[in-house]
Amino acid sequence: MSMSDPLGDMLARIKNGQHAKKKAIRCPASKPKAGVLEVLIREGYIRAYKSVDIENNRSEFEIELKYDEETPVIQMLKRVSKPGCRVYSAATDIPKTNNGLGITVVSTSKGVMADYEARQNNIGGEILCQVF
Repeated sequence: MSMSDPLGDMLARIKNGQHAKKKAIRCPASKPKAGVLEVLIREGYIRAYKSVDIENNRSEFEIELKYDEETPVIQMLKRVSKPGCRVYSAATDIPKTNNGLGITVVSTSKGVMADYEARQNNIGGEILCQVF
């Protein structure tokens, strides 16, 4: 069965895993998901991820979640652009999450990056999600 929003599924798995106090979660692998996970690692929201091969020549990501004294590091994880309603923004109009305390993950022509990197490079794109 095909999934209509794979990135949204990964974000939901991360939220649910942290709510259940899991050390790591798994989700199907893809390049767009890898880009978002790289941003989350760079910004310190997750520990690490690795690709694990499973049957039928498929792979999954094993994502290590991060906690600060039993409290999840990610307080809010929200999908902005959805398959039915894409949200695009110019570099100057990219929204700040919680007055700059969180990040907005943006998919640009130069790859997936955090909002402040997109503003520095003066590149707009599709707003994927917000993390705080």
